[in-house]
Amino acid sequence: MYALLGRVADSLFTALSRAVQIVEWYRSNQYCGKCSKNLQEDEKERAMKCSCGNLVYPRISPCVIVLVTKGREVLLARSARFRSGFFSCLAGFIEVGESAEETVLREVKEESGLVVHNIRYIKSQSWPFPSQLMLGFHADYKSGEIVPEPGEIDEAAFYDIDDMPAVPSPRISVAGELIEIYADQVRKGLI
Repeated sequence: MYALLGRVADSLFTALSRAVQIVEWYRSNQYCGKCSKNLQEDEKERAMKCSCGNLVYPRISPCVIVLVTKGREVLLARSARFRSGFFSCLAGFIEVGESAEETVLREVKEESGLVVHNIRYIKSQSWPFPSQLMLGFHADYKSGEIVPEPGEIDEAAFYDIDDMPAVPSPRISVAGELIEIYADQVRKGLI
């Protein structure tokens, strides 16, 4: 699926990614987690049901992705897990009992050592790797020195909007959109 990203029409990619997520959800939910009986498809909604009354809906894992900025500069990082060569925004899964804004604070601190403030939501994106909902945020740098988290981040730095390394395309990624939106606003003198 990832190999199709940016290589097929956006509408086709969206349809294919939704289909892959539904098929994977169906394949991995054949037995009830409460009583171990076989699950059956519900006739009324997208759910698997059990004779014990348990309903299983497709799971979506909420994540945050955040563009951290300092004047004309944006914080970009290269993941230790993906060898694409791209630099991107910091991201992470929302933990149980945590708000999206609390996740932004925690993830930025864990992955870069920085403290941010003025966190604001920008937009979301369904991300089928495997079944995530990416919540895109913008936050301002407050304090700290960049210390990449070992095993998570290979490299991180602030880059001027006119001198950035390879970043994701805004056509296919909310990270790319966050970067493009900010750079465009700075260039127009809006920030």
